[in-house]
Amino acid sequence: MNKIVDNADSAIYDISDGAVLMLGGFGLCGIPENCIAALVKKGVKGLTCISNNAGVDDFGIGLMLQQKQVKKMISSYVGENAEFERQLLSGELEVELIPQGTLATRCMAAGYGMPAIFTPAGVGTEVAEGKEVRNFNGKDYLLEYAFDADYALVKAWKGDADGNLIFKATSRNFNPLMAMAGKITIAEVEELVPSGELDPNNIHVPGIYVHRVFQGSNYEKRIEQRTVRTKE
Repeated sequence: MNKIVDNADSAIYDISDGAVLMLGGFGLCGIPENCIAALVKKGVKGLTCISNNAGVDDFGIGLMLQQKQVKKMISSYVGENAEFERQLLSGELEVELIPQGTLATRCMAAGYGMPAIFTPAGVGTEVAEGKEVRNFNGKDYLLEYAFDADYALVKAWKGDADGNLIFKATSRNFNPLMAMAGKITIAEVEELVPSGELDPNNIHVPGIYVHRVFQGSNYEKRIEQRTVRTKE
């Protein structure tokens, strides 16, 4: 089944106001840059975004925050975005901060078809407020529900017409988990190849999880905080 679409606009055509989105990436590495740009251009509003972080002010999810497109952020780290901070403190933006491992495991649970998981992360803290706590073998665990996302937007290094994906280096972060978890998964790739060209032993996400794939362009691949040592 050929899952190729022409571009980001075609890929996100049916994402409408109020959708729940998963967006792959870690920091600014491996984020679906083209899909985010298409969502900004389309102007959809009231989005709930599940992402490890919220981008920076002028890049990534930060571009959607600038346009007031995001109603709620579900994230682990948001410290690089001043506009995010302003909207949070003013009450314009609803925010759910959760431990990074819990975020990853809730994505995994959704991909595996599991309704919930138990985790020790957050027990005894404000993260546990209002949640069921159960004791296993003398240790308390929190009940955390699997995410329920309408769409997962991911970015891969290579993909084929069947939707099989390969991620390169650090971009293999939240992308594979989220690709498995969305009701509709949209993958943008740096290189799109014909079916059968990818080595099956190297595929990270099988095409069964992917519904639309397109070759992206003009990737900036920014680095949040470039740190280098002084030359001797």
